[in-house]
Amino acid sequence: MKRILPGILFLVLSACGIGSDWERNINSGNALGTTYNITYLADEKLDFQESIDSVFVVINQSMSTYQQDSDISRINNGDSTVVIDHMFKDVFELSKEVYEATGGSFDPTVGILVNAWGFGPGKAMELDSTDVDSILQYVGFGKVALQSDNTIRKTYPEIYFDFNAIAKGYAIDRLALMLDKKGISNYLVEVGGEVVAKGRNRLKEKPWVIGIDDPQVTGGRALKKAVRLTDRALASSGNYRKFRVDSVSGKKYVHTIDPLSGYSRDSNVLAATVIANSCAEADAYATALMAMELDRSKELLQEQQGLEAYIIYLDKKGDTREYLTPGFSKMVVEL
Repeated sequence: MKRILPGILFLVLSACGIGSDWERNINSGNALGTTYNITYLADEKLDFQESIDSVFVVINQSMSTYQQDSDISRINNGDSTVVIDHMFKDVFELSKEVYEATGGSFDPTVGILVNAWGFGPGKAMELDSTDVDSILQYVGFGKVALQSDNTIRKTYPEIYFDFNAIAKGYAIDRLALMLDKKGISNYLVEVGGEVVAKGRNRLKEKPWVIGIDDPQVTGGRALKKAVRLTDRALASSGNYRKFRVDSVSGKKYVHTIDPLSGYSRDSNVLAATVIANSCAEADAYATALMAMELDRSKELLQEQQGLEAYIIYLDKKGDTREYLTPGFSKMVVEL
């Protein structure tokens, strides 16, 4: 799968206890264009590497735009006979929900624009307003539909799906489900800085604690906040590190593409962290908050049950400000 552009990376603040009856099992590696670290506690030494690898394989086969024979690549290339699997269906249906809830600010059909602006597998184009307007006719989740036979209908063959703003979160959910089925009740799954936490850190008999990077620290790492996370998922997005600089003009293009305008979003929002019941949901909404005006984001968070968020932004004077939902504030721990 392409490198799914992470916003804030997270530091997992957990340590081994001494004399504990719990075994700390860890699997780490590279997948989905990033790194992963999976910690699961049990009363014996375990190694679920084979099962972990299998999850990544099936996710890639379903939704990798960099894998030419994947279902999503075949659909993007015009194959209308592809019968999607249940994972693609899950992501499609959740994408539709978030698309409607955000008024189109989250839209996986933005893929053709992502590619055109140089953030996907295609070659970057030099775009003017006429080009963007022309491409926008192929953007819009209302222009695609899931048929009763589990095939995808596209209004225009040029429509290009890009689930990268939700697929990583969904992959984490699938890894969590795998651990659930194996009877693991205490674990922390992290892929590219996005997290699902279940149970507690039994080695210390404390909740799992996740640190959130300061988006304005460019040299090294520094924590901005830390939160307790129990049976919830957390994901972030940010514009402060991922960008492309045009070799001719020197202009910086941030990676968040606004599906409504067609342009790379020039926003005063530096980063957004979302806590939700699933990591796919947190992943999608964190992306949407980067493409929305701050006032609209606040309204959305009041409307949507089960979402908590932390937004770092610049005010009109250029000073750094923070917005935390009440529920997020309750999870914050002292550093």
